[in-house]
Amino acid sequence: MSTLTWQRRILLGTTGPALLGVTAELAHRLGPPGPRLLPAPSSVAAAAAGLLTDGEFAAHAYATLYACAAGLAAAFGLAVTMGLLLGALPRVEHVLRPIIEFLRSVPSLVLIPLVLSLLGDPSVAKTALIVYSCSWPVLITTLYGMLEVEALLKETLRAYGFGPLAIAWRACLPSTAPHIATGLRLTIPVALIVSVSVEVITGATPGIGTYIVNAYSFDRPAHALAATLAAGLLALAITELCAAGEHRLFTWYRHTTGAQPR
Repeated sequence: MSTLTWQRRILLGTTGPALLGVTAELAHRLGPPGPRLLPAPSSVAAAAAGLLTDGEFAAHAYATLYACAAGLAAAFGLAVTMGLLLGALPRVEHVLRPIIEFLRSVPSLVLIPLVLSLLGDPSVAKTALIVYSCSWPVLITTLYGMLEVEALLKETLRAYGFGPLAIAWRACLPSTAPHIATGLRLTIPVALIVSVSVEVITGATPGIGTYIVNAYSFDRPAHALAATLAAGLLALAITELCAAGEHRLFTWYRHTTGAQPR
C-alpha cells in the first residue's frame, strides 16, 4: 500500500480546516444582525498572524513548552524504568496492575486543586501533573512492548547466566523502543492540555493558558481564540515531528512486523 507524499498529506490535511474556516466566516457575515457571541474567523486569523511577532505570547509559549518538556522528560525516564522492571518481573506486575489501572483512570484535571494545595507553587504543581498524566501511556506501551519480546531470545540470555534486569536492558529495551516512542508521541497533546489547564485555572504561572485568561480579561476574544488555536497547532506540529522521527528510526520495525507508517 503506497503512502502519501508529505506535500499531498499537507494539502489534504489543510483542506478540511480551510473549508471549515470559510463556512464559519460566511455564517458569521450572513447571519442575522446584532451582537455576535464569537469574533469572526477572519479576526481570529489576523490575531493569530499577529502572535508570530508578539513578544508577550512568545514568552508565555516558551514557559508552556518548557514545562511540557521537563514533565515529559521526567515521565519518560520514570515510566520506561518502571515498565522494564514490571515487564521483567511479571508477578510484581500482576500485583500492581489493579493499582496502575485505577491511577491511570483518574483524570489529571480533577487533581489540580489537590496538587496545588499540597505543593503550593503553581509551576511545580504544573510539572508534577504533567509527569503524572504522561507516565501512564508510556508505562502501558512499554509493558505491551515487553510482551512482544521473543521468548527464545530471553531464554538464550538466561541460559548464559543473565538475570531479569540484564535481560530487560540488553534484549527488552531495544525491542520495546518502537512502543515506547509511540507512547511518548501520544503524551505530547496530554502534556499541553494539562499545562494550559493549570495555567487557566491558576493564572499565577506564565504560559499560554495565562495569556488566554488575560486576553479575555482585557476584552480581546480574538486573541484568546488565536492563542487557543496556536496551542493546538503546536501540539500537532510536535506530534508530526515525532511521527517523522519514528518513521526514520524504526524502519526495521515496520519491515519486520509489516506495520504501516502514519
